[in-house]
Amino acid sequence: MEHPENDTSYKGLQVNSGVTSQPITNPYRRPARRRRQLTPGEYVEGIIKGDVSILGQAVTLVESTADQHQILAQEVIEKCLPYSGNSRRIGITGVPGAGKSTSIDVFGLHVLKQGGKLAVLAIDPSSERTKGSILGDKTRMEKLSQNQSAFIRPSPSAGSLGGVARKTRETIVLCEAAGYNNIFVETVGVGQSETAVHSMVDFFLLIQLAGTGDELQGIKRGIMEMADGIAINKADGDNIERANLAAAQFRNALHLFPPTPSKWRPEVMTYSGYFELGIDKVWDMIDRYFDYVKGNGYFERKRNEQAKYWMVESINEELRNNFYRQPEIRALLEQKEMRVLNNEQSSFTAAHDVLTRYFEILKSQGSPLKPGDIR
Repeated sequence: MEHPENDTSYKGLQVNSGVTSQPITNPYRRPARRRRQLTPGEYVEGIIKGDVSILGQAVTLVESTADQHQILAQEVIEKCLPYSGNSRRIGITGVPGAGKSTSIDVFGLHVLKQGGKLAVLAIDPSSERTKGSILGDKTRMEKLSQNQSAFIRPSPSAGSLGGVARKTRETIVLCEAAGYNNIFVETVGVGQSETAVHSMVDFFLLIQLAGTGDELQGIKRGIMEMADGIAINKADGDNIERANLAAAQFRNALHLFPPTPSKWRPEVMTYSGYFELGIDKVWDMIDRYFDYVKGNGYFERKRNEQAKYWMVESINEELRNNFYRQPEIRALLEQKEMRVLNNEQSSFTAAHDVLTRYFEILKSQGSPLKPGDIR
């Protein structure tokens, strides 16, 4: 740009044009290299060798909702299956604030002292509004996260039943193939049905608290019937007597329940995760359980039942996804919702109409399904 001050009438005055505008990015910076997509064989080879980086990438593939990632992930899982099934899967649940993460930290260190490797799949609650998660469980496992033999993977619950991440079952297979012979699955502990985590672990540990009110409020029939062991946390200092009283109440309650399918009678222990008291007693109880169920054949029978359960669950999930992926069904759902809200149609007949139309769409696409085939 030419400055008027440089006119000949202004002798002795010279104004330079100035420095041209500089680019806002560094012109000398090399473009970031895009990570090469590994083949299924490379994933499996790295996982079997215990490469934590490749294991983490494989878990990310499993959790991805992209179709191309799911195809690759399922191929990796299939190839890892022959190397899986050789771990002890332990589910840990309890109300928020019961000290699950702190307990896993000390339980994990106790396990690693005996040799082997440990994988912790910590399920973090997802927001129903934003679908986001803090994924901060790893920060509460300070000692365990520094151990080279431990693999900690926080995952969002994504709103799934019982607070268990949708792909945790597949992640267990990958971790077992990587040589992790102990798997901890920490649930959200939202007080809802914990059926999902119970259907993927061998031992189900319920962590409870004492001295926070009426201990009988914690004795819920559904969760108690699934628990293979109960541990009363924070049994230290002035709280020891209350913890022992709560343990006695839980033992009395367990006597009222029918025998478990494994014929194992759940035990109740007290411990302190913060002060690391009684950790060995809790783990001895878990050891006794595994010796018992492997001796009577229940261990293998339960693993087989779980495999069938997850096959059916996968079918149900795929059918549900297929239903909601149909554009015509989504549009019809909006129309039916308005009719139901305006009291022009009942919820049941509206659902029947939508399903009838869905089966008609499947038939037009060449599917033999018809109403009544799926219950």
